[in-house]
Amino acid sequence: MLEVRNIYKSFGSLDVLKDISLTIGKGEIVAIVGPSGAGKTTLLQIMGTLELPDRGSVCFNGTELIGMKDKKLSAFRNRNMGFVFQFHQLLPEFTAQENVALPALIAGMSRSKAMAKAKELLGQLGLAERLHHKPAAMSGGERQRTAIARALVNDPEIIFADEPTGSLDSANREEIQSIFADLRDRLGQTVVMVTHDASLAGIADRVIEMADGRILNTEN
Repeated sequence: MLEVRNIYKSFGSLDVLKDISLTIGKGEIVAIVGPSGAGKTTLLQIMGTLELPDRGSVCFNGTELIGMKDKKLSAFRNRNMGFVFQFHQLLPEFTAQENVALPALIAGMSRSKAMAKAKELLGQLGLAERLHHKPAAMSGGERQRTAIARALVNDPEIIFADEPTGSLDSANREEIQSIFADLRDRLGQTVVMVTHDASLAGIADRVIEMADGRILNTEN
């Protein structure tokens, strides 16, 4: 599904990624692990086209993404990719349902259909009673489940998750872990995640270890 080839990225004099190549298969959960500063988040952002490499290629289902015009790339990302961040990134002035519906509205779905899809997803994630709550009135676990629903609303081919359990307590970490495993097992959802959480990495089909901007090894 996704192939990155010979990726290099520097910030000033700091070489963050050094000749990274890897492939992600459909229906796989892949965990990227390693110490802080290894380049994990930068690699995730480049795979998700949120950051551009200095050199290299990102190919998604046969479509080369590097060099695509910004507007076209944004539309491609909105249709095909979902994102979950450590600190949920929900808009504070919107309800849970409105936050989840937003990517669908951006994609051109009617408001009624987008809100219905958001309601359905929030219900599936145990948040049927939180549709009209704003983020400030929700727990950390509820906010992160809302963020996962938002990532799913356009039926993306792939979800990128950056430390999705990093700000949660142990009970909520286990809940999010179960959700990702269920998405893979029930829907065949492809997920690439950066994590320091050994339990979350434990559900992955493949673990990629990084250090100093390079891939050290891959464990199945």
